[in-house]
Amino acid sequence: MEATPERAGGPWQPASVTLPSLAAGGVTHALATIFTEADGQDAAGYPVGDAEAAHRAGAAQLGVYEVWLSRGLACRWRERPARPGALSLGILIEGADPVREPAELAWWAQRGVVAVGLAWWKDSRYAAGNGSTDPSRGLTDLGGRLVDEIDRLGLVHDASHLADRSLRDLAARSAGRIIASHSNSRVLMGDPANQRHLSDEQIRLIAGRGGVIGLNLFGKFLRPGAGESVRATIADALDHVEHVSRAAGGREFVGLGSDADGGFSALGLPEGLERPAQWGRLAAGLSARAWSDGEIDGFCWGNWARVFGLSGRNT
Repeated sequence: MEATPERAGGPWQPASVTLPSLAAGGVTHALATIFTEADGQDAAGYPVGDAEAAHRAGAAQLGVYEVWLSRGLACRWRERPARPGALSLGILIEGADPVREPAELAWWAQRGVVAVGLAWWKDSRYAAGNGSTDPSRGLTDLGGRLVDEIDRLGLVHDASHLADRSLRDLAARSAGRIIASHSNSRVLMGDPANQRHLSDEQIRLIAGRGGVIGLNLFGKFLRPGAGESVRATIADALDHVEHVSRAAGGREFVGLGSDADGGFSALGLPEGLERPAQWGRLAAGLSARAWSDGEIDGFCWGNWARVFGLSGRNT
């Protein structure tokens, strides 16, 4: 059976993100994640502290993207696609434990990694994640060495899953670029203790580095109490975009992050944004809120292109 934008396997149905659905939505560039979970129970899992097992889990996901590349379904950023419509991919390591030691990062970079998040929700060997309950935990000694290597290779730091202390430590150690690839406003979520969302101070820190905060479309991260029965709205998403841009001091510091491949179905997204082909409604909403065409283009594509040094236009 031919693949369609609406048809995909997996446990979270109906699916939102497939290669056909991205093409139908006019998405030409994306960050593809390598996601692993300490003590996770599926193929992304590995025992806490087991660098070899984490490496195997991460390398297996990298192998999937390399199959896409070999079949012409995708290309790496700055490479000419083998055929029209191929998705241009930069790879984000979401939780750095698959990198067995800092010196190995060059191997990953050669294979398309452009950004690194030191931890996911759980702590890694490198840093405390946003689920950490110990406020004294931040960057480890090994994490400091990895930060130095990320900077040496010219990669981007992703703060979306860092604990508050980890982000402070990162900012103190590194002069490199910092983004939050898929994070929303902690103020609007009304939960000052939830480190998954960004405080206004953190938004200003990232903007001060010339970074971008990517809007997370997961409904539970847009409206307190949202879920599949009480859906977040497009207006909720736009409220986060505007709050982040005001806290950052400019509209050039916010973009679309989505997180639509983040382990939930299309029903976990705001009503009316279940498919990439509908995401243009965000642009229409920003226009209605008096954003200029140039500012909207920046949100959709240009602000990310600036951070990652990309040319061309996402249509």
